[in-house]
Amino acid sequence: MFVQPVDYFLAVWFVLAGLSTAYVAWDQFRNNPEPVVMKWGFILVTLYMGPLGLLIYVLADKEPRPGEHEAFTKPLWKQGVGSTIHCVAGDATGIILAAAITAALGLPMWIDLIVEYVAGFAFGLFIFQSLFMKSMMGGTYWENVRKSFMPEFISMNFMMAGMAPIMSFLMMGSDMRAMEPTELLFWGVMSFGVIVGFIAAYPANVWMVARGLKHGLMTEREPECDKAREGRREHAHSGAKAGMVGHHAYARLDEHANPRHANPSGNPGPGHHGSGHGSFRGNGGGESRGSHGGHGMEPDATVPQLAAFGGVSVLALALGMIAPANWVNLTLSARDVGGAIMPPGMIMDRDTPAA
Repeated sequence: MFVQPVDYFLAVWFVLAGLSTAYVAWDQFRNNPEPVVMKWGFILVTLYMGPLGLLIYVLADKEPRPGEHEAFTKPLWKQGVGSTIHCVAGDATGIILAAAITAALGLPMWIDLIVEYVAGFAFGLFIFQSLFMKSMMGGTYWENVRKSFMPEFISMNFMMAGMAPIMSFLMMGSDMRAMEPTELLFWGVMSFGVIVGFIAAYPANVWMVARGLKHGLMTEREPECDKAREGRREHAHSGAKAGMVGHHAYARLDEHANPRHANPSGNPGPGHHGSGHGSFRGNGGGESRGSHGGHGMEPDATVPQLAAFGGVSVLALALGMIAPANWVNLTLSARDVGGAIMPPGMIMDRDTPAA
């Protein structure tokens, strides 16, 4: 029901989110060469984050020209985006489903937050990480659960640390309709919460990708596409080689005609420099594999580093979950407030009773 200006904004936002999601889905399955799980990851995140999800996809993952996905996605910041996308797609799906169910059941907000955390962590670990990534990680399902536990734990903690305050303050602020799944405002708060959660989880994911603890963006091409790409490379290499042969032949003719132009030392002239390619540390960003290949990772994070990062993530989670209780009454549920809209200048505080 459209009773506040924000309702009209949200209507436009969700129309844009739908259009953005449709484009990402179309482009992913038609043009972008990456594993199916990442295709769905970007689709879900765009559904939750709207035009911002589309922007992230275009800037970090969409192949700019045929055959360039590996090089385009290699920078660490883009690999971190891919890791965060995979985290948010799984965790946010569990969180949003849990939020809708707990609100429909009339559970208090503090129970809602706990159930959301458990659901998001379980969905991310047991489904998106260990199940959907099994073909890429190798090993058995339970081996993947064990290897994915700590990275998922850290990532989920930071994400929920960002989402929880947003949900607590906006759902229990001046417009209580935000607690009702039948209202646009509820889904608007969820969308905003996912955006903040993405931002909060991103730095940790960049670090984990750099340390080989998580996968970033990957390239998966069909065998015939790989052959075509190799053919283009060989063609370009042959052209470059032919050009070099012509260059050296011309140089020899020039030296014969002008002996002073020769370099008696035999060393390369000042205009000749060797070229090299830097290596990406971690999971090998932008790597390519065939349909049945695998991506191996060799984590190099130390136990103290993991313990420190895990401890900070727990602290951030505790602050995000508990601190809002100083300002809002987390013991109330959607049924208690009944979708009330506070008069101008009046907001809910920790002592606000049920409606």
